[in-house]
Amino acid sequence: MSNSYIDNKRIAKNTLLLYFRTLVILLITLYTSRVILNALGVEDYGIYNVVGGVVAMFSVISGALSSAISRFITFELGKGKTEKLSIIFSTSVNIQVGISLLIILIGEIVGLWFLNYQMNIPAERLVAANWVLQCSLLTFCINLISVPYNACIIAHEKMDIFAYVSILEAFLKLTVCFLILVSPWDRLIFYAILLVCVSIIIRMTYTVYCHKHFDESHYHFVFDKSVMKDMTGFAGWNFFTNSAYIFNTQGVNLLINLFFGVTVNAARGIATQVDHAVTQLVNSFTTAMNPQITKSYAAGRKEEMIALVCRGSKFSYFIMFVFALPVLMETEYILTVWLKIVPPHAVNFVRLAIIATMINIIGKTGYTACMATGMIRKYVLCITPVTCLVFPLSWIGFELGAPSETPYILYAIVYIGNEIIRLRMMKELLDFPILRFAKEVISRVALVTIISTIAPLGIVLLMEPSVARLFISISVSLTAAISLVFLLGLTNSERHVLVKYLFTKIKKVP
Repeated sequence: MSNSYIDNKRIAKNTLLLYFRTLVILLITLYTSRVILNALGVEDYGIYNVVGGVVAMFSVISGALSSAISRFITFELGKGKTEKLSIIFSTSVNIQVGISLLIILIGEIVGLWFLNYQMNIPAERLVAANWVLQCSLLTFCINLISVPYNACIIAHEKMDIFAYVSILEAFLKLTVCFLILVSPWDRLIFYAILLVCVSIIIRMTYTVYCHKHFDESHYHFVFDKSVMKDMTGFAGWNFFTNSAYIFNTQGVNLLINLFFGVTVNAARGIATQVDHAVTQLVNSFTTAMNPQITKSYAAGRKEEMIALVCRGSKFSYFIMFVFALPVLMETEYILTVWLKIVPPHAVNFVRLAIIATMINIIGKTGYTACMATGMIRKYVLCITPVTCLVFPLSWIGFELGAPSETPYILYAIVYIGNEIIRLRMMKELLDFPILRFAKEVISRVALVTIISTIAPLGIVLLMEPSVARLFISISVSLTAAISLVFLLGLTNSERHVLVKYLFTKIKKVP
């Protein structure tokens, strides 16, 4: 039996496990977002969103190292060499602990100053905002130290455990929602403290599992100069890429706070929740596929890697598009039904956020392939100057009186340019066939998107908002998207495999 068949079967199995996890989390997230917004109120919800964003900006440091850890562990497994795994794991823990201490130091100095003297926070909620900052710092550092353990689970492709623990985390957060509803204390402060408790429980769960199943996850102090140099060097260049992303998201969140206040931050928080919920469906697929891309490169299976990148980009987009199209058509009505309080600008933010993410999602597997090479320096020097434009252009736009929706539009435009540059880099680093990508991915994605939108858009324009229109619009959107993906988005061989798989599953039903 070929390696390709075994790998594809593993990807399919892991994707289904992660879909189960994602659907559960999606339902819980949508419910908890509504409860939290109504329990805290628009103002406090906006405060938590923007103050938590200050802490999230430190992930520019941690995210670079997280990518390095995942890449090095997965790469060694792909080569079939496990003797260095223990050294890589222990070294990564050392690095993460060091970074955690650095982040706490920066947060206590720079974060406190920025929160108390620069941010647009109502005076009567400043004490609660400081509690949120402290709890967010602690939660962030706990999650940071969990990264090496998460990387081990994903690299070994134990997606069932990853799924179960994620579901546990979602149910714990659901419990948090009910607790703050009956809390006799300040709800915002109590919410921040409870999220710290959730992080501790999840951190211990990952640690116990890894200790029992992966030999390399038994930490011992080690200082291997060559491994440290390779990992920090890789992370150092990746730092610049992550910097652009953080400033384009959390940095823009701070700009919105400074120019428009916490109410608009609340709308951005809602948009982020909806966008994150839809994107999780795609992340389930890419999380299952990414290790195979890295392992294929490490094993020298170039054609298999190229096929995975093309298929991954196309399927990632289609998976998101099927769920995004109904939301885009009925955003206002869905938010009205879902939330008792719909913050101003939330409808526009949700639509623009989803569109921007759909553009960005096409390049995710290409990014993974570039990172697999380890030759990150040139990639970063070419990509980062483009991706970092969203933050300064948004700032200039706000100064000139541009509306709060401006960053989303800029994000979409900038990341189209980013995809073009990434393809050029893939050609140079991997001898990647750009024309093949254009034919197999871009043309099919564009065709399906344009044709699928016509019928549901007509319904929305011709009918008044109502439950009946919502039902018809969603039904038509899903039918159009799924059928056109099958007919125009898939190749003949992909359709054959899908039909065969579905018939096999149907026959097993008693």
